[in-house]
Amino acid sequence: MSLLNKLSTGIGASALALSMLAGTALADPVTIRVQSVISAKADEVKMLQEFADDVAALTANDPVTIEILPAGAVVGVRETLDAVDKGLVEGGFAWTHYWSGKHPAAMLFGSPVAGAGVGIDNIAFLSWFQYGGGKELYDRLWDEMGVNVKGFMLQPVGPEALGWFKEPITSMDDFRKYRFRTPPGIPGQTYKDIGVASVAMGGGDILPALEKGTIDAAEWCCPKPDSVFGFQKVLKHYYLQGLHQVVVNADLYINGDVYDSLTDHQKKALEVAANASLSKAMSYRILENGKALKDLTENHGVQLHDTPADYFPEYMNAARATLEKNAAENEFFAEVWQSQKDFAEIAVPFWAGSQASNAALGKAFADSLK
Repeated sequence: MSLLNKLSTGIGASALALSMLAGTALADPVTIRVQSVISAKADEVKMLQEFADDVAALTANDPVTIEILPAGAVVGVRETLDAVDKGLVEGGFAWTHYWSGKHPAAMLFGSPVAGAGVGIDNIAFLSWFQYGGGKELYDRLWDEMGVNVKGFMLQPVGPEALGWFKEPITSMDDFRKYRFRTPPGIPGQTYKDIGVASVAMGGGDILPALEKGTIDAAEWCCPKPDSVFGFQKVLKHYYLQGLHQVVVNADLYINGDVYDSLTDHQKKALEVAANASLSKAMSYRILENGKALKDLTENHGVQLHDTPADYFPEYMNAARATLEKNAAENEFFAEVWQSQKDFAEIAVPFWAGSQASNAALGKAFADSLK
């Protein structure tokens, strides 16, 4: 090749590169308003903001800005998913089991009751979701629901605490004396199935209901979120071990048309930031819940108790019965649950054995602190 040809080729390549760079830099910025279902002060919203910051950093040349709106900013909390579907707001942030009324399989992604009845904890759930076929089923969920939505799983947590009580409970007979706030959908229904007066309500309504005596026991999440809500102001007896939400996932929903309008790079940035959020959320929770539990027991008079032994078989048996019933009635529910069961047969024996060692190690240290 002659020097002239080489020079011409080099100039052409450089011009093409500059043209592509300029096209990227001049891409129209995108703003996605995301209405949360909880207070802006909640830890979940803090972690959602970290996700938004990661997306902004990854899309510096073709900006995607996620603007977080407080609960009720555009529509009521219960209308959040419908608002995203209709394009009234570009995005929403909630727990997918909130929408179990639209499709029972929503629970298997947002809050698979009692570890899907097959021993799946929050870490094992991520293994199923990312490598065991869960994500592909999750992507199909929105069509099954009939909503124009693209979902991103962001914040796994678990296991959630059994909850807060006025007096110590030593058996299920004691438990059944209380009107107990539970999550909506199958986890709450399972409490009703074992005779607990289950009352579903949004997070922001729990403390006022406790103060008014509308309910007299409650669960929300874990030590840090519970303390932010202020349950320790009303109740002092706290039980960490529960089965109703061994796995809980908070998710981002984006209107399908808005998502489809994004560039491939912008879509990839959302995916990468979501995967990072899965890890960061769990890491954040371990430390923050540890600090909160220490504060609750040392500075607020909270007494920590072990959950009564008869709770576990009662709740597990009722949960499995509910899962079997839903699987018999809904084909997609059955398909998702079968995928989780197939995964559990392979992964849970290994993971449970490993975790037993980890738990014994941790308990030995925790006991030494006493």
